[in-house]
Amino acid sequence: MTDPPIRTRSDERRQTEQTKSLEDADEREQCPECGGRLVSDTEHAETLCDDCGLVVEEGEIDRGPEWRAFDSAEKDQKSRVGAPTTKMMHDQGLSTNIGWQDRDAYGKALSSRQRQKMQRLRTWNERFRTRDSKERNLKQALGEIDRMASALGLPENVRETASVIYRRALEEDLLPGRSIEGVATASLYAAARQAGTPRSLDEISAVSRVEKDEIARTYRYVIRELGLEVKPADPESYVPRFVSDLDLSDETERRARQLLKTAKDAGIHSGKSPVGLAAAAVYAGALLTNEKVTQNDVGDVASISEVTIRNRYHELLEAEEGTAA
Repeated sequence: MTDPPIRTRSDERRQTEQTKSLEDADEREQCPECGGRLVSDTEHAETLCDDCGLVVEEGEIDRGPEWRAFDSAEKDQKSRVGAPTTKMMHDQGLSTNIGWQDRDAYGKALSSRQRQKMQRLRTWNERFRTRDSKERNLKQALGEIDRMASALGLPENVRETASVIYRRALEEDLLPGRSIEGVATASLYAAARQAGTPRSLDEISAVSRVEKDEIARTYRYVIRELGLEVKPADPESYVPRFVSDLDLSDETERRARQLLKTAKDAGIHSGKSPVGLAAAAVYAGALLTNEKVTQNDVGDVASISEVTIRNRYHELLEAEEGTAA
């Protein structure tokens, strides 16, 4: 026969405190007047009875964020617990990045020994971030995409789309036999056209490290193998950029769009370069609104020859006159 457990005074006091805390919790969950269920009203920072409406507590502290989010993407973007994930970085922005400034949290310069230590940490951090050839490939390509997009003034959504296209090309094993820069440039070219902010091959090749012919060849290969739906470039999508670069008026832009629309209705745009049509429309629109601009100025902005502008310019005006007649 075993002896009963010995109960000390401290055990009794602990049990009494636990019983009291449970009773207090029950009281907090119930209305002191009617015994109904208590609910929290976050909009008015109050705790009230769901049955009789008695306000039990008021002026509560709202510990949630001061912003609202309507979907998961917006929530991730506004959250302050870390940077949102992005396809524009090879590790999607999930790894640690050690800054290059040799200063501590108070802004004071580090000693020589601490600087050497931080440099070693940066070196090992970079090695761990790119542990295999695939990650090194991705890091180089996404850096190229970001550099070219910045030089071309393309928005962030185009860079994100180009990064996704390149990742797909890497997963589908489309890179053997082709350069990293070529596939990266083709991905950016396709993304810009999909987003409705196209750039011409001449503009793309001017900031790329590969030749124009290789870009065109790789672009056709990538969209065919990945099944990308890329519509033909609309000449009107080039007009706002040309007008802005030439510092022309809104009236000139309106007249240029009208000329292009007339050309589409007449069917003369088929088989012609959309960049040449857009440049000729801007030049014709400037002449019709009495703004001074030369064919050389428009050609420099659009990266095309003056001969092309003259040929398309006459065709646009003929289409306009034929519609008026």
